[in-house]
Amino acid sequence: MTIERGPELFAKIGEAKLRAVVTDFYSRVFGDVMIGFMFEGKNRQHLIDREYEFTASFLGGDVKYTGRPMRTAHAKTPIFGGHFERRLQILRETLRDNAVDPDVQRVWIDHTLALRPQITADKGSECKDTSVVAPEATPADPEARIKLGRRNG
Repeated sequence: MTIERGPELFAKIGEAKLRAVVTDFYSRVFGDVMIGFMFEGKNRQHLIDREYEFTASFLGGDVKYTGRPMRTAHAKTPIFGGHFERRLQILRETLRDNAVDPDVQRVWIDHTLALRPQITADKGSECKDTSVVAPEATPADPEARIKLGRRNG
């Protein structure tokens, strides 16, 4: 299902709630034990303002993004797949905890995922299912003799 971006979508969150969500998100990111160090020395309010503009813009709000392009803005910071995934997890939790409309959540997360190649320093850093399925074990034969190993020596 495709969700239309535009004033109707932006109205589902509105200016005040979007600002509150972005502020909460950056509070969590700055304090995070895994990625908070990446924000040391950064101007929190500046980041909140740019993130608000950026998000409002792609959600369909009548707001102009005044920041730099994503690739340029993140070029001096080596952001790897794990960092990106952690930020994404914090975003998901923030959206959930702030009861953001499901349509807004979907568009926001999808848009964030689409930006991965412009932000991460390692290509192909998407987390994939790498689970290994163990082969079925052969049942033990209760009648078989057990061989004990001996060391030669």
